[in-house]
Amino acid sequence: MNLDEILTQVPIDDIAQRFGVSHEVARQAVREGGATLLGGLSKNAETAGGSAAIEKALQRHGGSAGAQKVDDVDEADGEKIVKHVLGDRKGEVTEKLNTSEKTAGGIDFGKLLPILAPIIMGILANRTKKGGGGGLSDILGGLLGGSGGSSSGGLGGLGDVLGGLFGGRR
Repeated sequence: MNLDEILTQVPIDDIAQRFGVSHEVARQAVREGGATLLGGLSKNAETAGGSAAIEKALQRHGGSAGAQKVDDVDEADGEKIVKHVLGDRKGEVTEKLNTSEKTAGGIDFGKLLPILAPIIMGILANRTKKGGGGGLSDILGGLLGGSGGSSSGGLGGLGDVLGGLFGGRR
């Protein structure tokens, strides 16, 4: 599974309509926002406590294969997920995403991330249920193009945002 496979399960046209942007702008924003959430999950999964908390959250989100419409998403739950994944740096991360040249297009990431978070958690929950070897860190590492950690190599050049967030370059 890679980020493009996740993107096929996100209602990008509905997000474009919600934010009043083109499909292409919404797709890029979903790519960048999804990469940020996956990077945060990967970083959290590096510790035993963080990994256990994520696995517990995935159990709660199992069975949802991706929302068909933005209105189907529990944004309050999404806000909790984003807060847990990004912690005190949520404002900093959303600001960096909002001002990124790649994603400048009118989407407020402070509003987008809580929509994406439950969708991504549902997709990951279903992926971990399927098994097939490897655990959460293997799945997240595969999505990130490496073996976990804060690498963003497979996720569209978010090195500055993720690196700054998770202790790399600033």
